[in-house]
Amino acid sequence: MITVDVAQELAAFLRTRRERLDPRDFGLPARRQARRTPGLRREEVAELAGISTDYVVRLEQARGLRPSADVVEALARALRLTPDERAYLFGLAQQHPRRADELATAAGPPLAQLVADLSPLPAMLMNHRYDILAWNSEMAKLLLDFGSLPPPKRNAMWLCLMHPETRDIYVDRERVVREGVAHLRTAWAAHPEDQALTDLIAECIARDEEFARLWAERDVKVNGRGRKIMRHPDVGVIAVHFETLTPLQDPDQLLVIYRAADAESRSALERLCAH
Repeated sequence: MITVDVAQELAAFLRTRRERLDPRDFGLPARRQARRTPGLRREEVAELAGISTDYVVRLEQARGLRPSADVVEALARALRLTPDERAYLFGLAQQHPRRADELATAAGPPLAQLVADLSPLPAMLMNHRYDILAWNSEMAKLLLDFGSLPPPKRNAMWLCLMHPETRDIYVDRERVVREGVAHLRTAWAAHPEDQALTDLIAECIARDEEFARLWAERDVKVNGRGRKIMRHPDVGVIAVHFETLTPLQDPDQLLVIYRAADAESRSALERLCAH
């Protein structure tokens, strides 16, 4: 049976990543003495990462150290790891990567195309803070023409609380808001460095008493599926089941898909999308 020794695997991974690097790519001076091992020396990695050579030695000798998230990030940069290798290193170190510079603010072309291809099912793509990054025409007809809004206002929570066309769209509004607040609190804890999320929460607390009350209750929940009932001004009441999926390579993005919950709602959606 194969067992995983995390310290040994971390050590081996760091060594192999170090040894594959070409010193010339780092502008390191040529040395008269031939290198005994390929790649960078430990002291060179230590200098690039801003940590001590002794610490790199102990990591590569599997002495049971658990580097901090800052050290792991520094090593990932110094070793020029790919995104998948970086995630693997963080996993071995039992740390969570900080992704302030990688938070999605726009939908990548493959996911944007997937949202469009899901028609006639209403679908949209959001990030962890509920910013709406992509949507298809069915979702726009059901909820709102998001393209008519400036990008900072294309946020599902902000729209639910403050936009006049969507504030009262949900029949079960209190539950929808409660679940949204619980999701945002979970996202806030996972992304303490996300200033845009912090600013959104502060605005909602200041401008909406219901949000402020629910935020103070400190409920946390990630709601991946459920049911919503909406009042549409053109076709009446529509009940939908929603499913929230997370793309494997974009784990901070949420693909939300609606399906009619009953025959009457299916008929109403078909009439709406036929306009």
